[in-house]
Amino acid sequence: MSNRERDIIQSLARRAFLKKGSVGIGAAALADMLNSDALAQSTFQQDLGVLGATHHVPKAKRVIYLHMFGAISHVDTFDYCPMLEKMHGQQTPASIMGEGRLSTMVQGQTQFPLVRNLAPFKQRGESGAWVSDFWPHVGAIADELCIINSMVTEHVNHNPAAQFLQTGFQLVGRPSMGSWLSYGLGSDNHNLPSFIVLNNMGPGQGQNMDSANFGSGFLPSHFQGVQFMKGEKPVHYIDIPEGMNLQDQGEDIAAINALAMAQYQLSGDEEILSKISSYEMAYRMQSSVPEATSIEDEPDYVLDMYGPEVHNPNSFARQCLLARRLAERNVKFVQLFYNGWDFHFSISATQPAMSKTADQPIAGLIMDLKQRGLLEDTLVVFTSEFGRTPYSQGDINNPIFGRDHHPYAFSSWLAGAGVKAGNTYGKTDEFGYNVVENPVHVHDFNATLLHLMGIDHEKLTYFFQGRDFRLTDVHGEVIHPILA
Repeated sequence: MSNRERDIIQSLARRAFLKKGSVGIGAAALADMLNSDALAQSTFQQDLGVLGATHHVPKAKRVIYLHMFGAISHVDTFDYCPMLEKMHGQQTPASIMGEGRLSTMVQGQTQFPLVRNLAPFKQRGESGAWVSDFWPHVGAIADELCIINSMVTEHVNHNPAAQFLQTGFQLVGRPSMGSWLSYGLGSDNHNLPSFIVLNNMGPGQGQNMDSANFGSGFLPSHFQGVQFMKGEKPVHYIDIPEGMNLQDQGEDIAAINALAMAQYQLSGDEEILSKISSYEMAYRMQSSVPEATSIEDEPDYVLDMYGPEVHNPNSFARQCLLARRLAERNVKFVQLFYNGWDFHFSISATQPAMSKTADQPIAGLIMDLKQRGLLEDTLVVFTSEFGRTPYSQGDINNPIFGRDHHPYAFSSWLAGAGVKAGNTYGKTDEFGYNVVENPVHVHDFNATLLHLMGIDHEKLTYFFQGRDFRLTDVHGEVIHPILA
């Protein structure tokens, strides 16, 4: 059976289920919320996604994806290059730079002096992983990490590179990884979205981030990431309107959805189903979101793990804690975008400031997951869209010099389910400029993440504009040496 035939059959089956009987999907949601067990059990089916089951036994049930947007400097964090200290201020060898593309930020430069690692590195834990002093708390948990120092990408500017990382394509219009997983595997929590996005801006230099990084592309729109905002109320307008109660509102939604279903039966427009799904999820979230996002029940020793900023509802630390709470409630894909890592100038000041706000919360997240037994089946991903140059952007003798975009080598790490902990994979040259051992292309990285979730990346497809599309396009190999 072709992928196209399978998609048609699955679509018809879904339509038949929605049309079946006199009880509409809105009434089913209402009954579920109001605990009418007989009605809820007769209409609600677990959402297993289009696949129905994984292709193989998954190592991970859920993902927490930390995207350091703006591009963290690999040579100042996880890729120790002593030669940069020895040759600090000297011209980058032409044999190393080659004919590779430079960003427009340095195309006018004639000199490219090398810059030492901006903080001392130490070998951490029993694994001996090299981690910068900018990241002491993450360094303390190095034995939980699988560090990849050989990431490569094809793009040198932020949004194309970020979209390439998240969607497998540089232009807007493709589904993001969280959308693919929601489409393929469905949801494990009926009352929260399967794909939730947390977006924050740190004290560094930020970039405008396109929502396509968590969009559903050509998939139905209800597979896109649902953005939770900063603050005490991360979802706006979640309160029940004045003068209404939950049952009254549920009955209104059921009536609206019944009309929408009648329109769908006439038009066959799949976006009507997405609208119905969105109404029902918003209704259920009125009860589930306040409970999931409140930290009143968190003991002090847990809050202390994330650092003092966790008490600030607008902080990245609070969002890391929230990510754990959502994972605990079986949200399949939680994505944290932390903006501010674009170090074109004043990197000596802004990089340590950004690192300080991220280091303890991320380490706290890992250890909190571990103490709860959640790290065994939760995959934590830490990455950015590319790295930063080993040479200076601007005059190295000017204290406001920076580092430019660098697609030819950068660092990422994984922790948790199915990952070989205490492992460093891949290697760059002695300048941290090019990968010389075990390159990991973005498509390989994404294929590996899907594999850990039980998905063969070549088999999760969607027919669109005359062909089958997938997250990894027509590329990608699973990186088996980093798997436990």
